[in-house]
Amino acid sequence: MENKMILLDTSILIDYSRKTDKENARMFMLKSQEHTFVISSITEYEIYSGVSASKYGFWEELLEDVEIIAFDKVIARAAVIINNLLKAKSKQIDIADLFIAATAVSNNLPFATLNRKHFERIYFLDIMD
Repeated sequence: MENKMILLDTSILIDYSRKTDKENARMFMLKSQEHTFVISSITEYEIYSGVSASKYGFWEELLEDVEIIAFDKVIARAAVIINNLLKAKSKQIDIADLFIAATAVSNNLPFATLNRKHFERIYFLDIMD
């Protein structure tokens, strides 16, 4: 299998952290397919803003080798375009999800999420099965 870089949604990381048997987590399956993971700086914010002191070390270790893509002008402009398209259809999504999706789109990355319902509204977002 080709080593493909994918952007992980926060939901994938949270699922992995909560599973007792990590082999049942989507993230484990993706890792076993030799994918390389990147996350948005928005995902990093979501993780660390909700982490307890006892879980901080777990997240530091898990994210140690994961590239974090900073929110920048290109991503912000992509988010505006996506938001305008969704707004025209009265199908807007949470701003954090919007910024994460814009990160995937502007960096031309496939996207892994457990929250397909919101992200499928963005027809040009490459959501992994």
